[in-house]
Amino acid sequence: MVKLTMIARVTDGLPLAEGMDDGRDMQDADFYKQQVKALFKNLSRGHNEASRMSVETGPYLFHYIIEGRVCYLTMCDRAYPKKLAFQYLEDLKNEFERGYADQIETAARPYAFIKFDTFIQRTKKLYQDTRTQRNVSKLNDELYKVHQIMTRNVQEVLGVGEKLDQVSRMSSRLTSESRIYADKARDLNRQALIRKYAPVAIVLAVVILLFWVRNKIW
Repeated sequence: MVKLTMIARVTDGLPLAEGMDDGRDMQDADFYKQQVKALFKNLSRGHNEASRMSVETGPYLFHYIIEGRVCYLTMCDRAYPKKLAFQYLEDLKNEFERGYADQIETAARPYAFIKFDTFIQRTKKLYQDTRTQRNVSKLNDELYKVHQIMTRNVQEVLGVGEKLDQVSRMSSRLTSESRIYADKARDLNRQALIRKYAPVAIVLAVVILLFWVRNKIW
């Protein structure tokens, strides 16, 4: 059964639309929605390049497709057929592109296309019962293949993002520290040169001064 549906812009993770009635029969709906937003955040950073993926989370699976810089994601029971889940997402993608393709990049606020919820709810009802003739036909469609779509664990996916962020932060910190050390090294070299040649310069200055005074007196 389809539990949640969310659509977001990949470039920055901005939520564009959501099934407004989704999650009402779930105790942990907010928890899973937070996971979805974390996944969108990872995708916006380029941490997952697969255009289609299934992600295990508790008793559910997130399924998503990415097309035209938009991520279409649904969460289903583990027993729900993967083939139907991805065909559901394909239907959403086709309709969303048809209605909003020229507005996606300019959307400036979250859930700018909340009216798309009407289509989400109508389409979700068509996919809820896997035993209908329509859905049985889709399951038997040999042309639509999903067995090559990768399945990963949500902690693994989010963990990769965290590790990459840590590496990025560490790299930035090392670069900053390297600059500081380089500046300190230059200062130390300058001070060493001053300590080395300052006495010589002082002696030369004194000698020159004595010659000048002597010439003035004579």
